[in-house]
Amino acid sequence: MQKECEASQRQACRAAQQPRSTQRYQPQVKQDEPALIQRMHERVRRHPRFGYRRIGAMLRAEGRRINLKRVRRLWKQEGFRVPTQTHKKRRLGHSDNGILRHRALHKDDVWTWDFIHDSDESGRPLKWFSLVDEYTRECLALEVNRSMTAVDVIDVLAEVFRQRGVPKSIRSDNGPEFIAAAIRQYLSMAGIEALYIEPGSPWENGYAESFHGRLRDELLNLEVFANLAEAKALAAPWRGEYNHVRPHSSLGYATPAAFAARCSNDNNNEDNGMDASGALVEWNAGAWRCRTFPASPHRTGRAVFPHPALRPSSSGSVRRRPSRWLTFPTMRYSRQVS
Repeated sequence: MQKECEASQRQACRAAQQPRSTQRYQPQVKQDEPALIQRMHERVRRHPRFGYRRIGAMLRAEGRRINLKRVRRLWKQEGFRVPTQTHKKRRLGHSDNGILRHRALHKDDVWTWDFIHDSDESGRPLKWFSLVDEYTRECLALEVNRSMTAVDVIDVLAEVFRQRGVPKSIRSDNGPEFIAAAIRQYLSMAGIEALYIEPGSPWENGYAESFHGRLRDELLNLEVFANLAEAKALAAPWRGEYNHVRPHSSLGYATPAAFAARCSNDNNNEDNGMDASGALVEWNAGAWRCRTFPASPHRTGRAVFPHPALRPSSSGSVRRRPSRWLTFPTMRYSRQVS
């Protein structure tokens, strides 16, 4: 005001109705303030989630005579603030695994899987799991349950592998079911590359998103599921109609099954990087155990894929039952049911 109006200090204070002493006041720094500020820095580094009230209480507990207003003034003066809470997540994906940079070149080259959520008539959750071949657009699996874990996903994969064979890679987002250690170890031992997309980038898994759009538009939004059993009963017919009846625009309006029949299956005759000697993998009390057998005529080109086989009983011992073997051209799968 003094500069703009070219007025004296007395005239400016009279116009602003302020005492002249306010313009001459010089704050006096207490002798203990530097040490107090240094102690606040130490406390904030040690407890970054504490606010000024809690820090002030800790300072008073040390015997310092300091009120809350002074703590708050020093807190703002030093620029302290409690950081926004963040949740720690494992991030395995990157953009190189997206559909633009890693395209499917032939049948069973890249599969994609994902979850979509819905609810039944009573409002209870329904979790749908889908597995799609990106090249032929076939829906290889469509499962629904109240919840699904990594072990449940392994069950579905084992059944699809038994019927169709093993892909070169599988694309997915960073969901907890897909980045679980059991899933990653299962795919690694099967010789399958796990393609994790960039977190928060669903467009990089576009084939799964497109399929779920059709699934929601043509099934989930049209049907009212009374319970889980009804959802399971309707899932299989819809999947069959999607693969064998519904024309797909990106395939020249051919059905996915008809398009897959015309595709070359030469890649299925390759070794897919699996050890020709074969390996037997078991789940033993929560840990993987692997034994490798020498090559033999009836094991050549076959492999045994891991599955949760042994479960500890209430007494802590492991109960075994006779194993059931499922043998097919590209693998050998052992399951021991507890």
